[in-house]
Amino acid sequence: MFNKQLRLVNTVKFLKPIQIYYRLYYFGRNRANKLLSKETPFLKISKSTPLKLQKSIHIVNCYTSNKNFTFLNLNKKFEDKIDWNYNGYGKLWTYNLTYFDYLSQENIEGESLINDFIENINLVNDGLEPFPISLRGINWIKYLIYNSIKNPKIDNSLYAQYYILLDSLEYHLLGNHLLENGFSLLFGAYYFRDEKLYKHAKKILVSELNEQILDDGGHFELSPMYHQIMLFRVLDCLNLINNNEWKNQELLNLFTQKAQIMLGWLKEISYRDGTIPLFNDSSNKIAPTTYQLNTYADRLELHPQVINLKSSGYRKFTDDNFELFVDVGEVGASYIPGHAHSDTFNFELSLKEKPFIVDTGLSTYETSPRRSFERSTSAHNTVEINSKNQSDVWGGFRVANRASVITLEEDSTFVEATHNGYEKDGVFHTRRWEVESNKIIIEDSLTNEVEAIARFHFHPSITENEILKRVTFEKFDYKITSYMFSPEFNTQIEAKVLEVSFTKSLKTTISIV
Repeated sequence: MFNKQLRLVNTVKFLKPIQIYYRLYYFGRNRANKLLSKETPFLKISKSTPLKLQKSIHIVNCYTSNKNFTFLNLNKKFEDKIDWNYNGYGKLWTYNLTYFDYLSQENIEGESLINDFIENINLVNDGLEPFPISLRGINWIKYLIYNSIKNPKIDNSLYAQYYILLDSLEYHLLGNHLLENGFSLLFGAYYFRDEKLYKHAKKILVSELNEQILDDGGHFELSPMYHQIMLFRVLDCLNLINNNEWKNQELLNLFTQKAQIMLGWLKEISYRDGTIPLFNDSSNKIAPTTYQLNTYADRLELHPQVINLKSSGYRKFTDDNFELFVDVGEVGASYIPGHAHSDTFNFELSLKEKPFIVDTGLSTYETSPRRSFERSTSAHNTVEINSKNQSDVWGGFRVANRASVITLEEDSTFVEATHNGYEKDGVFHTRRWEVESNKIIIEDSLTNEVEAIARFHFHPSITENEILKRVTFEKFDYKITSYMFSPEFNTQIEAKVLEVSFTKSLKTTISIV
């Protein structure tokens, strides 16, 4: 019991006071509303304004006719009526059902689906949380604009949902959740010409964009996937502001600046084939691709700002034969680390534009042994000491004590850093990556002799023979075994992992030609 309480204290101590305040405030208010049987109004008389938008992005088809939905690689066909609370596949699947991202599909019976949701809204649970309301609001407005639909029933429901959102903004979480609230409020403000919605949107967006977008353009939660999602929203807001005269377009410069630097970061963090490293909570087929985002930016006449990866903690080394991405950053963001992994000094490597060493990936957000493993040190291409995690990841989305990088040296051919994640064990871990003409040298050194394992996870296409041909190290005990690679949600593909046991230092050489 004491250890659990200590872990909780070591988690809460990183929170901002505003997060603690709103957690307590919302908890007390919700209890009071329940005791008083306070009803939520699901209709609010509104007057929408015709808006103009350029073409946005369609991510992936997830709906076919006859009430058949596929999210996160899991399919559900509703035989009778749509159950907007369906939880057979977990909460994230339910969220996706109520996001209405599928409205961007061609020839979809969108108005019918929206009306079905409205008719059952008084029974909806998860879908009335602020995060799905935020995404749904943007998707409904875009659909209504692109299809020139003027439907008072939809408008009045949407307007009421925006005021439900306004009453439950995610200040208890902050991070991408609050930013999503702000993006959506901006759409709602423009659509309904609502001063109150605009006031809150502006307050959130100015503050959070300046805090969450780092100096090198990366999103501060340090997930390339979430960066793509946040950039998508920034581009959509620019689309909205650019094409509609209101409020003297006073947020135009802010969004233009953030879009350009975020495009620059995305260019640097993407492989030449347009894919991203699966660092932290990142997965494929969730966010728009780098190609889609760049194409959208071109339509909006935006160009990436030239940047160097720095404040986000990522580094990149490339030539014609390889692309190496290295993580020497902090757990981010400190007060909302739910998408962070215990992966300090993790890296990915592509040889001749084919993945070689990869991150284990992300298959689930459900609190489970699989989720715990995918966030653990042992699931990453780094060093595990005494069978412990560098950072205390727990509970699905929480981090207590965490590793911090305490020294960092670098130039154009190497990066070397030390972290203190094992300080309680009396050990500091230093890792150095050095790039030469035909090889990459990775040197690990520990301040004391302990039981340590360096792991290298390979793409499923890589055979054991190729591993032994390209990867060499001193005569330490090693084994090549299997792990499950998860490039997408609910997807697991068997692949090889090399585990090298050592006690003080290890030098690993990877041939790149």
